[in-house]
Amino acid sequence: MRMLDTFLTEGPTAVPVAVVRFVAEQLGIDDEHFAEYGTRSQTAYEHAWEIRDEYGYRDFAVGEAELREFLAARVWSSLEGPRALFDRAVVRLVNHRVLLPGVTTPARMVATVRQEENDRPHAALYEAVPYDLRTEMIRLLEVPEKKRVSELERLRLGSMRVSGKAMELALDRAREVRGLGAGAVDVGRVPAARMSGLARYGLTSKAPTLKRLEVTRQTATLLATVRHLETATVDDALDLLHALTATKLLAKAERMGNDAKLKALPQLRKAASPINAR
Repeated sequence: MRMLDTFLTEGPTAVPVAVVRFVAEQLGIDDEHFAEYGTRSQTAYEHAWEIRDEYGYRDFAVGEAELREFLAARVWSSLEGPRALFDRAVVRLVNHRVLLPGVTTPARMVATVRQEENDRPHAALYEAVPYDLRTEMIRLLEVPEKKRVSELERLRLGSMRVSGKAMELALDRAREVRGLGAGAVDVGRVPAARMSGLARYGLTSKAPTLKRLEVTRQTATLLATVRHLETATVDDALDLLHALTATKLLAKAERMGNDAKLKALPQLRKAASPINAR
């Protein structure tokens, strides 16, 4: 039990034969008597309780509430998946000397807690979003007439060209996203990690997928996505300005400087000739 942090599910008699012989030698008894251990069924339970109490372990039912609170806090403040949460749950049970239950018990708890805690930020953000903003964000999922992509897809994609016209479009894009007003919504109750996770999902999902989401999750995802775009569009505009300055303005000045040098070469060559030198 001290090695596995739980008792053998097959019963005490499932101990390897070599271990039984080793212990029997230490106790000075015949190992054949071990097969009679289960004659009285209550004996195994009584011994398990004695071992548990002797080494300061607790049953899972006693530590279940603590584990649920721990998992709820992890889900609320992080983006860990079910496998990572399951591993953390097992480690916590071991560290707190709680007897490990069957594998399905913590697995079901992780799934239940994740569902409950994932619904909390969705509901909180849905309540914080005004109706007008909610309507505007849903409109972003529509594909305008004679267009091939949704409005959200258009705002997600910046210009790939470096030109004055592209710079104008980048500024218009940043102004349009900020004009939606998502940045004014108070999201202080939701951890930043949860907002980042929602934004990442919204930026990588297609409009039809976002349309099929449950309304609270849809609103929360769109809000996080638009808030992320408020920063991303400004960054894109600044990157484009930097590229435009480097390729159009500075490069032009460098070319003009090189042209001036080339024009001055004949004069320099004439001045440096041997005749002029004498």
